[in-house]
Amino acid sequence: MRSAGQAHDAASLWDIATPSRRGRLPGVSMAGFRARTTDPVDLGVVPYPAVTVAVDLGDAPLAVDDVSGRRQNGSVVVGLASVGVRGRGRDVECLQVRLSPPVAHAVLGAGAELGASVVSLDDLWGRDAARTQEQLRAARSWEERFAIAEAALVRRYEAGRAVEPEVAFVWGQMVTNLGGVRVERLAAEIGWSRKRLWSRFRAQIGLPPKRAAQLVRFDHAAHRLAAGHSAAQVAAETGYVDQSHLHRDVVTFAGVTPTAVRIAPWLAVDDVAWASPAYLSRYLSKS
Repeated sequence: MRSAGQAHDAASLWDIATPSRRGRLPGVSMAGFRARTTDPVDLGVVPYPAVTVAVDLGDAPLAVDDVSGRRQNGSVVVGLASVGVRGRGRDVECLQVRLSPPVAHAVLGAGAELGASVVSLDDLWGRDAARTQEQLRAARSWEERFAIAEAALVRRYEAGRAVEPEVAFVWGQMVTNLGGVRVERLAAEIGWSRKRLWSRFRAQIGLPPKRAAQLVRFDHAAHRLAAGHSAAQVAAETGYVDQSHLHRDVVTFAGVTPTAVRIAPWLAVDDVAWASPAYLSRYLSKS
């Protein structure tokens, strides 16, 4: 069981800022991070059912490695179910934005190619990325930074291409039911064939429907583990067949065992950085 001390030690490595008000764009969460230590940071990333944008604001470049060892320096976008991602740097300072997949599709102009990859924000936003980063670096407070980032996101969302309503509905059902849904039932509910749902969902969300539902369930289980619950209890309460089934899913998504996930520093800051809005609204967006 993870002790409260372990969680406190991990969270105490960071100064964390969060917006003082709810944002204008549903399905978006933001937090600012500044390392309290000058020692190098080497942090494994636990996959999350959102597309993560990390805007590098530090003096030294942030380096993000994917599972194959490929490195991106500076501001990056981490796709859904990106296994084995690590962030490394010294004097780290960054703005992290979590986008629900329907919002990410419009804001980033990408779907399937972000399924399990790490790409440079410059590659997706071009000159707009450089302009936004300059404005964020010049800002005098985190609140000003949040306002700048929100304005950029809203602008790109309104100019972007929305996911199909059926795809947004299916994603919403997965989140609402914490991954405990049958894809065939959802396809029948929206009047699509299973093949059509698989194709459209993967193209716009970035993962096949079944895999996306598994990711949502994994995230729920990972946070239960981080809260100190036993693997057996978590498996029983989150819809896994047994503890071995949970173990396989955790290894598949996180690349480590449930024991390692329980003490993962990445999860230790969640109660501070992402405590509001509530659990479900972290993933959802208006269809």
